[in-house]
Amino acid sequence: MKQVTIQNGNIILVVLDYGATLQKLMLRNSDGSFTNVVVGYEYPSHYLDDEKFLGACIGRFAGRISKEFVLDRETYPLYNEKGVHLHGGKEGFGKKYWKFEKVHKGEEPYVKLSYLSPHLEEGYPGNLKTTVTYVLKQNALRIIHEPTTDRTTIVNLTNHSYFRLDTENSVSDYRLKLNCPQYLETKNNLLPTGRVLATKDSHFDFSTAKPIAKVNFDTPFVIDAKSTIAAECSSKKSGITMQVATNQPSMVVYTPQDFAAICFETQNVPDAPNHSHFPNCILRPKERYRNISEFRFSKN
Repeated sequence: MKQVTIQNGNIILVVLDYGATLQKLMLRNSDGSFTNVVVGYEYPSHYLDDEKFLGACIGRFAGRISKEFVLDRETYPLYNEKGVHLHGGKEGFGKKYWKFEKVHKGEEPYVKLSYLSPHLEEGYPGNLKTTVTYVLKQNALRIIHEPTTDRTTIVNLTNHSYFRLDTENSVSDYRLKLNCPQYLETKNNLLPTGRVLATKDSHFDFSTAKPIAKVNFDTPFVIDAKSTIAAECSSKKSGITMQVATNQPSMVVYTPQDFAAICFETQNVPDAPNHSHFPNCILRPKERYRNISEFRFSKN
């Protein structure tokens, strides 16, 4: 397993080739020390047994899909557990060894990795060449996913970092704002029903900043297309505020039950191939897919 570290004056980023995993994201404090704002293992080898997708690149399709999908009149069965295909299958992109393509340590340092997913891996058609680039921009981390295919396929990529803005054992006191006017209704197995509901006046209404309190998230939201910021999250204890910006139509917000953290999985909506009114997730040869998401930090 290989590990690369880049940094600018404000941030240190540690990336592994296994899963293109974001292992550490450390913000400089006023006294010169650093605070790690993502949950990760200290020893890279521990990621081999990780079932939480800590910091990993998720593909070929982030989120949940039913056990199959139809593309150009052909049915593609997918690996599934109880009818649900999650985060790319039995061994999605987060459990593959990626190749470090380029490491730039000058102004706006970045790390670029690539992975070639062969035709019918996990059931998906086409040889898919994917790159992910992690760029440090002053007080922000930009993540760029760019796949290309030689055959029509479906694609939905995201990063699965768990953010932790302080040392408390709960995120209930985090103040959260979501610029998301709608969310997807889900079944008991968390697959979308197809219904898109208004967040206004629901328990998922975070249109104005307020504490997370007792709300548990494993929820796909539709991002307001007019908003430049999808989400904002802050800790009063640490004084750290994080803003999430993306060019994606959706974001899955997830708060695990067994440790304190929150995920903002910027992506297309889950199970998009099986709902005609959901945003298009099809990628054809010579077409361009570019998921750009940015996590911006400030401190009081």
